[in-house]
Amino acid sequence: MCRNIRVLHNFEPPATDDEIEAAAVQYVRKVSGATRPSAANEEAFDEAVRAVTAATRTLLDSLVTKAPPRDREVEAAKAKARAAERYGLRGSASA
Repeated sequence: MCRNIRVLHNFEPPATDDEIEAAAVQYVRKVSGATRPSAANEEAFDEAVRAVTAATRTLLDSLVTKAPPRDREVEAAKAKARAAERYGLRGSASA
């Protein structure tokens, strides 16, 4: 139903407003059990997304760490390598 929500804290460059809102949408979809709200629930869904977005921004702005910021491209490459190891390379024929 939903893609995984990504870690947003301690990256360089920092999480964008779009990334934070996308995570909020995924969270609200997961909690509500609906990928798209009905017309009757659209206002409540949108308000929940706004509230979660604001809470997430507040949380990210408040968190502190001593660890150096992670690089998005490096982390994406690591994830891709883990997936290739776990699931094998795409397009490879296995008899």
